[in-house]
Amino acid sequence: MRDHGPVTSSTSGPRPPAPTAPAPRLIATDLDGTLLHDDKTVSPRTVAALAAAEEAGIEVFFVTGRPARWMDVVSDHLHGHGLAICGNGAAVVDLHGGPGNHRFVTIRELAVPDALDVVQVLRAAAPGTSFAVERTGGLHHEPTYPPLHLDQGECVAPAEKLLSADFEGGAVAEQPVLKLLAYHPELGPDAFLALARTAAGDLASITRSSPSALLEISGRAVSKASTLALCCAERGISPAEVVAFGDMPNDMEMLTWAGASYAMGNAHPDVLAAATGVTASNNEDGVARVIESILAAR
Repeated sequence: MRDHGPVTSSTSGPRPPAPTAPAPRLIATDLDGTLLHDDKTVSPRTVAALAAAEEAGIEVFFVTGRPARWMDVVSDHLHGHGLAICGNGAAVVDLHGGPGNHRFVTIRELAVPDALDVVQVLRAAAPGTSFAVERTGGLHHEPTYPPLHLDQGECVAPAEKLLSADFEGGAVAEQPVLKLLAYHPELGPDAFLALARTAAGDLASITRSSPSALLEISGRAVSKASTLALCCAERGISPAEVVAFGDMPNDMEMLTWAGASYAMGNAHPDVLAAATGVTASNNEDGVARVIESILAAR
């Protein structure tokens, strides 16, 4: 277990980085349950903190499990930070064009043979599992997959058909697979994650960010952390110069990789153990509090 800074509350601020730590050059923040309030808004305090960070020369990256088409929640608050890591590391996206006009900069796809193997293994290990396929062009799902998302699937068919090369005349198959989603109606979220990692963890990266038993399955070695590491390497930024924020298991690799990391006060217990510090909850502007402390220390 990592040594944590103090838990903050609505009346206390986060501890700023130690004086010997490198000055942060990049802030990497999750969205849902972290930067966003529960009503999916960005508070004025957080908007101001992000703008102040960039004015101070600190780059901001949104790092989320959301697909690019769901990034309109932050489209009004981009300022200079127009790049986002979406789909748990499956894509780096330029959001500057606005909702519906985003541009994929990097795609780290889930290989179709691996996706098919995962479907086969999980059907056997957890009968009753239903699947959805997230491609660059949208979501496609099985008939039994529940309406968990903000948009409707474009195509409905068994996962094996959705992943076939000739589906929809091959037009859909031309779009890279960003991730596979697996839902179980009876298993607990953590139990389903543990089962899936045991059964299929050698085939893909498996994580979760939903309060339900919904797993997010990416290509081998694809995670928020590994894609963030690639983006930082391009900029000559070391892990020690990164401050990261998150609240769910899909954030854990990123929080462990970053030199300084904060779990939200509302975070999953495993995330609290992975971070170097804890800040206030998302509804209490925990990210903004840390940014303000960092800027004050400078």
